[in-house]
Amino acid sequence: MYTFSDEFNKKHNCWHIINKENAAPYTVGALLYCPALNTKIIDMVLHNSIKHPFSLALCLEDSISDSAVDIAETQILHIFKTIFQSLANGEFIKSTLPQIFIRVRSPLQATTLFNKIKQYESLLSGFILPKYSLDCAEEYNKSILEINKISNKKIYMMPIIESHDVITLNTRHKTLVQLKSYVDTMADYVLNVRIGGNDLCNYFGIRRSYDETIYDILPISNILSDILTIFSADYVVSGPVWEYFDSPNNEWSDGLKQEMRLDKLNGFIGKTVIHPNQIEVINNCLKVEKFDFEDALSILNFKSDYLLVAKSIDGKRMNEIKTHTKWAEKIVILANIYGVK
Repeated sequence: MYTFSDEFNKKHNCWHIINKENAAPYTVGALLYCPALNTKIIDMVLHNSIKHPFSLALCLEDSISDSAVDIAETQILHIFKTIFQSLANGEFIKSTLPQIFIRVRSPLQATTLFNKIKQYESLLSGFILPKYSLDCAEEYNKSILEINKISNKKIYMMPIIESHDVITLNTRHKTLVQLKSYVDTMADYVLNVRIGGNDLCNYFGIRRSYDETIYDILPISNILSDILTIFSADYVVSGPVWEYFDSPNNEWSDGLKQEMRLDKLNGFIGKTVIHPNQIEVINNCLKVEKFDFEDALSILNFKSDYLLVAKSIDGKRMNEIKTHTKWAEKIVILANIYGVK
């Protein structure tokens, strides 16, 4: 589990600015997708077999066939029951438990499944809503509101923008603005906005190699830019999945690092994961550069009656309080959760 420390903020004198509530969206980090049919999930969690912090998504959508949905739902119930009982028996500590999300197929499935696992709701962080579009956004929102009416804790939603209605160029901007209006009505429950990179690539029948990034695919890069422009000022938007997790000379890792560098530059935070090998790489990429962290603290703790600009700690760039404060808050949150290089 990714952790947020109030002691960290007190130590660095930013506790009065940064708190757990506004840091929560940044704690998803590396989100490992597992088909809900995967019978190894329980052992993986209970035995803490992944030694690096991560979040977990139990997938009921594209990773399983239509004929296996009932079996997968039963398996999810078994997963939650087993973990819950193991916690109650003191067989492991909750601090090692990842945030757990369920990726559903429909609004109805979210509400019916939550009713089945409600007694284990303390283990659930939220629902991932695939193909969140103008056709289903309102129904998805209603289902999350219904769930939260009967839940004893906040159950988050993470909509995935990946449907065909954001592909069409002549209506894309209008569609994204309308989608954001649906997301805005649920702002208190939105943990991340996510992007289905593979779904978007599928419309064009393209894939990237491990020495290419998603930003090299111009039609997709343009869509990502539009999504970020509309959503990232108000929400944490997570980067699209990286498909590679092995290669003869570790090229896959170099490719992931390069894409993460561009993710960070453009405003993505966190990434969808499809193999445990990717988690450590992503966590290291989410760590904050020391000079960024020092400058962020300097900006947040800046005191002057008149002057609102100063040299950076290393004397190599400008820190302007009015224009860099939002950046500084983000840097300190990331440093608190993922560390400083």
